[in-house]
Amino acid sequence: MSAPAAPPSSAPALRVLGTYLLPMWPRVLLLVGLLIGSTLLTLTLPLLIARFVDTSTAALTAGGAGLAALGSLTRLSLMYIGVALIVQVFSAGATYLGAVVGWSATNRLRTDLTAHLLGLDMQYHKERTPGEMIERIDGDVTALSNFFSQFAVRVFGAALLLTGSVVMFFRENTWLGLGVLVFVIVTLLGMNRVRRRGIEPTRHEREGSAKLFGFIEERLSGLDDVRALGGGAYTLRKFLMVQGGFFRRLMTAGVERTAVWQFSMLMFTFGYVGVIGAAVGLYAAGTITVGTALLLYQYMSMVEEPIDQLTQQLQDVQKAGASLLRVGEILSLTSQLPSGAQSLPAGALSLDFGDVSFAYEGEDDPSARVLSHLSFQLAAGRTLGLLGRTGSGKSTLTRLVSRLYDPTSGTVRLGGVSTLEADLTSLRGRVAVVTQDVQLFQASVRDNLTFFDPNISDERVGAALAEVGLLDWAESLLDGLNTSLPAGSLSAGEAQLLAFARVMLRDPGLIILDEPSSRLDPATEARLTAAMNRLLSGRSAVVIAHRLDTVARADDILVLGAGRVLEYGAREALAADAGSHYARLLRAGQLGAEGEGEIDALEDDIREVLA
Repeated sequence: MSAPAAPPSSAPALRVLGTYLLPMWPRVLLLVGLLIGSTLLTLTLPLLIARFVDTSTAALTAGGAGLAALGSLTRLSLMYIGVALIVQVFSAGATYLGAVVGWSATNRLRTDLTAHLLGLDMQYHKERTPGEMIERIDGDVTALSNFFSQFAVRVFGAALLLTGSVVMFFRENTWLGLGVLVFVIVTLLGMNRVRRRGIEPTRHEREGSAKLFGFIEERLSGLDDVRALGGGAYTLRKFLMVQGGFFRRLMTAGVERTAVWQFSMLMFTFGYVGVIGAAVGLYAAGTITVGTALLLYQYMSMVEEPIDQLTQQLQDVQKAGASLLRVGEILSLTSQLPSGAQSLPAGALSLDFGDVSFAYEGEDDPSARVLSHLSFQLAAGRTLGLLGRTGSGKSTLTRLVSRLYDPTSGTVRLGGVSTLEADLTSLRGRVAVVTQDVQLFQASVRDNLTFFDPNISDERVGAALAEVGLLDWAESLLDGLNTSLPAGSLSAGEAQLLAFARVMLRDPGLIILDEPSSRLDPATEARLTAAMNRLLSGRSAVVIAHRLDTVARADDILVLGAGRVLEYGAREALAADAGSHYARLLRAGQLGAEGEGEIDALEDDIREVLA
C-alpha cells in the first residue's frame, strides 16, 4: 500500500514549482524583460500627462504667447500615444508568453502526475474512486494552469508597477513617499493575513469537488444495477447530500476569499483621502503645480491598480495554493512495491509459490489472511487450472503473480526470479492478464490492440487477429484497422478474442485467464476455446475457472479453499484418483441435479481440511 501522506506543508508545492518552471527559464527571462519594459513605460505616461497639463496652464496664462506652446502639446500628445501603443505591445507579448509558460508547465505536470498515479500500488487506488483521480489530474492541474499562465503577467507585473509607483512618489516628495510606502506595507501585510484564511477552506472545497466527481463516476458505472434494483431514489438523495456538502464548502471558501477584496476596498478609501488631502495642501502651499497634483492622483491609481490585481489574483493564488499542496502530496507518495533490477528470462516462465501468506491489511494475522502458507511449483510451459469457491483467494493469488501486491510472508518466483527482485517493467511485460470484463477504448481497432503504440506494425496486428480468427472481421470494417470502436459495439466473445490478440502482440511468458468463457454461448465458447489453445501454446498459464470444462486442457490442477491449498497435482492423475477433490468435483458436475449429496459431502471434507 502507499505510504501515508505527510501533513500539508509548502515543501512539496515549492518542489512542484521548481520542477516545472525552472526548465523554461529562457522564456521566463524574456517574460520578465517584457514586464519590466512595460512597467517603466507605463510609469512615464503620468509624467507626460502632467507636463501636458502644466504646458496648457502656462499657455493659457501667457495669452498670445501660449500659441507657441501648441507644438509642444502636439509632441507630448504623439509621445503619449506612441508610448501607450508600445506598452500594449509589450503587455500582449507578456500575456502570450505567460500563457505558453503556464500551459507548457501544466501539460508536463499532467503527464507526470498520470504516470505517477499509475505507478502507485493497488492499495492507494483501492481507497479512491476513478472520479477522484480525474479531479486530481484535471481539476487541480487546471487551477494551476490558470495560476501559472496569469501569475507572472499579473502578479509579478503588478509588483513591478507597485514598486515603480512608490518610487515616483519619493521622487516628487520624500514625506509623501514614506506615507505611501507605509500604507502599501500595511495593506499588503493585512491582505496576506486575510488571504491565509482562505487556503484551508479552498482545500476543503477541492476535496468536496473530488468526492462529487467520484460519486458521479461510481453511480454512472453502475447505472444498469441502480435501475434494475430500483435504487434511483436513494441514489438521487445521496447525490443531493454529496452535492450539498460540496456547495457548502464552495460557499465557505468563496466568502473567505472575498475577505481580501473587502479589506483592500477599505484600505484604499483611506489611501485616496490621504493622497488627495496631501496634494491639495501642497498645491495650496505653492510647492507643486496642478499637473503635479494630478500626477500624484494618477500614481495613487497606479498603486491601487496592482494591489487590485493582487486582490483578484490572490483568490486564484488560494485555489492554486490548495491545488499545489494536493498535487505535491500525491507526487510525494511512494509505492510500497519498489522495482527490482533483475529481468525475467525469455520464453515460458515457471511459477513457484514458497510458503506464501497474504493479508490485504498488511498484518500477518491468521484471522486477516486471504492466503495462508501456499506452496506449489508450476513448470515452464504448463497450464494450471485454478479452482475454488468465490472468496477462496484465486484472484488474490493472481494479483501476487502480476505484483499488484506483495506477499505478507513467503516468496513468489517467476522464471526463478523473486517478484521482489524483478524489474517491474520487465515483469509486467512478461505477465499478461485477461479478465472477464475486457476494457475497450473509444479508439481505433489498432489502438485498442496495441495500446496506442505506433511502433507495432500493421503486419503484426494482422497476424495476431488471424491467430484468434478475427482477421476477416477486421478487414470487413469500413476503415479496416483504423475503424473506431464505439462503446458497446462488440459482443462479449469478440471482446475476449480482441483481448487474446492483445496478449499475442506482447508475447508474454505467463498468461493469467480469469474465467474467459463464463458469459458466452456454446458456439462462441468453442471459437474462444480454439483461440485460447493457440494463445497458450508454448507459454505458461494460470486459468481461473468456475466451470470444470474450462480447465479440461490444463496440465495441473490447484484447488483452493479459504486461502489454503486443498489439492495440487497433475490433472490426469487427480482425475484418475477417485478419492481426490478434483475427481469428486468431476463426478458432482456430471451427476447434475442428482449430485447434491456428493457436493454436500465434498463441502464437509473441505470444512474438515480447514479445521
